[in-house]
Amino acid sequence: MVEIRIDYEGQLRCGAKHMPSQRKMETDAPTDNHGRGESFSPTDLVATGLGTCMATVMGIAAKHKGVELRGMRVVVEKEMSEDLPRRIERLKVEIFMPIPEDHPERRVLQSAALSCPVQHSIHPDIEVPIQWHWQSIGSALASPPNKEGASGMNQSSFHRPSGNGLS
Repeated sequence: MVEIRIDYEGQLRCGAKHMPSQRKMETDAPTDNHGRGESFSPTDLVATGLGTCMATVMGIAAKHKGVELRGMRVVVEKEMSEDLPRRIERLKVEIFMPIPEDHPERRVLQSAALSCPVQHSIHPDIEVPIQWHWQSIGSALASPPNKEGASGMNQSSFHRPSGNGLS
């Protein structure tokens, strides 16, 4: 069990403290929901949790298999519903891999990402399309890919409600 202590600081801002490490962070309501948007919102943390969980479990699997994933990037775009109740409607995930699509451990890494605890904790009504971007064979990534340009990358997609994500 891990304790997170949360104090409401007023003006729609909370301070959270991770008790085992004593690390602190703030949340702020987004500007489209009466807040200042000066920090992560609670729903932003859900999106952040999904992306960092997927990256972490892939990192664990990669370490066990001797695969270097330095330079991997996960981008999560959160979309909120326009109707009530206000809720996360879609978490679009893009995973930029520093290895080619034909890498022998590809399926192990994809399975790890899809089996992360946060992925299994997200309500099934939330869409989670996942797009994989693979380094092209013979193309070296000098720096992590950015969201706008995935030159030297091959792509494959997965949508959580159907299939197993191992395309």
